[in-house]
Amino acid sequence: MEDSRRHVRLGLFVVISLSVLVAVLGLLGWRKWFQPTFTIETYFDQSIAGLELGAPANFRGVPLGQVTEILTSVATYERNTPINQRRNYIVVRVKAVMPPAEATQMKRDFPALIKQGLRAQTRLAGITGQQYLELDFLDPKTHPPLQFTWQPQYTYLPSAPGLAGEIIAKAQSFLASLDEADISLLGRNLNTLVTNLDAKLGELPVAQLSASAEGALRKVDSAAARLDAMLSDASLKGTLDNAAAISARVRKLADDGDFDRVIDGIDASAQRLDALLGDNQYDVRVIVQDLRATADNLRMLSETIERDPAVVLFGRPPGKIQLEKDKP
Repeated sequence: MEDSRRHVRLGLFVVISLSVLVAVLGLLGWRKWFQPTFTIETYFDQSIAGLELGAPANFRGVPLGQVTEILTSVATYERNTPINQRRNYIVVRVKAVMPPAEATQMKRDFPALIKQGLRAQTRLAGITGQQYLELDFLDPKTHPPLQFTWQPQYTYLPSAPGLAGEIIAKAQSFLASLDEADISLLGRNLNTLVTNLDAKLGELPVAQLSASAEGALRKVDSAAARLDAMLSDASLKGTLDNAAAISARVRKLADDGDFDRVIDGIDASAQRLDALLGDNQYDVRVIVQDLRATADNLRMLSETIERDPAVVLFGRPPGKIQLEKDKP
């Protein structure tokens, strides 16, 4: 009896666990699992190296689905077709996941969208360089659908060459547009250009330019030698050592605070001198006036001595000397 109850409890636990698991799965992705898909099939008549399974497929940048199959038309539709009649296309299938109403509308509007120029094109994804599939509207006249004879298994969407394919196609078209006359004319123009360049090079004063360049190199060599001798001079080394020693002593004085004490002493002396001049301003003015008077007297004395030196010795000019014959 106890064993049967244990089995019943175990069965209830399993049932409840499965129910909870189903509920969780339903919350996480139930709708997505049962959401309708819309498979698109397109063909490329060129290499799509870099496009891999699982690559995203976008409609004008909006995520639409992903690439689910990359096949060849030979293995898919042309097994019984003669080799010389095979197209050798690359078949790419994209599974688009969307709500039911949107999927129904897409299937209904797809023929009209193709007529308006909806095409599938390979693109490079930014820095990574991975290729993806882009659905966008292009000119239907310049990007017509590829020709084939089989019935597509899924909804067919015409393709357009990728950017690299367009560049190659334009280069091939440009080369094909060049005829023999254009190539011959281009060759003659190149030959004329080379001849003119050769003539201009022959007119250049090569010897003069070479002599000038050689002289400039000699001057540079002489300057370098003088600079080397200057740097190797012992007196320059001694000057640099003395400058370094002076700089070290100045730095030491600055670090010890001696500069601050010197500046403070100069400031105090200036203040004391200013106070002294302010207190004795009148006396200083009198002294200056006396010095000016003394300087004037000295200048007058100097002029008198220069004019009449005897005045300095006798105080007055000497009398006239009478000779013997002049006495009475």
